[in-house]
Amino acid sequence: MLKKILITGAGTGIGRDAAFELAARGHQVWATTYDETQAEALTRDVRVRGLPITVFKLDITSEADRALAVPLALDVLINNAGVGESGALAEVPMERIRHAFEVNVFATLALTQTVLAGMLARERGTVLIVSSIAGRIPVPFLMPYGMTKFALSAAGAGLRAEMDRLKKNIHITLIEPGAIHTGFNQAMTARKYDWMNERSYFWALRDRLKAEEKRSFDFLEARDTSSIVAQIVKAAEARRPRLRYVAPRIQAWMVRLARVCGV
Repeated sequence: MLKKILITGAGTGIGRDAAFELAARGHQVWATTYDETQAEALTRDVRVRGLPITVFKLDITSEADRALAVPLALDVLINNAGVGESGALAEVPMERIRHAFEVNVFATLALTQTVLAGMLARERGTVLIVSSIAGRIPVPFLMPYGMTKFALSAAGAGLRAEMDRLKKNIHITLIEPGAIHTGFNQAMTARKYDWMNERSYFWALRDRLKAEEKRSFDFLEARDTSSIVAQIVKAAEARRPRLRYVAPRIQAWMVRLARVCGV
């Protein structure tokens, strides 16, 4: 069954590649971006590929932008938009944590509520929430981002249980990507160095931290988005999607092992 699907944060990376794959499979796709500049760049990519994708700006923190999703009568909402933030919780500026929660958690939930109203009225629909493996295990210096993903994972599981009580064929699903080479991780880990200075507790360790981050990403990151895009497609097309879809699989196993070992 072909579906009407909207995906946020589709300007780059996982969101863009998922939009391309879903459209190639025949679904009606609206690919949305944070700003007009991203929308123009994505529109050019869509034309080059010859895909029937509608592109427009949808800043999920904007109530007016969120309302643009209402008349689309969506079958599937893919909440992919988000921001990265890093730094030690002992000193990261609080406004950065607040901003991360405003985008990743509060705005995501606000858009979900907006779209769910129509789905509930039609008694069908699927909402995919892109969380992260970072929402399963604490990672030092990534917790400003990780906390938002812990919150999203909890929210998705709770919302799914609530929708099940209504018995209206509404499905809530979590997508949990691991480390994938899109440039997002590098940009996120670099953000803490924008504000760290000589007064930082970890200033003397900054070169070591940078080297550790590079080694970690070189070792862990999947080279492309294909594994997680396949899971997004599977969840979007499923009649009764599972609670969680995780990829790359080996990273999911590593997280489970770390939790068993009490890390």
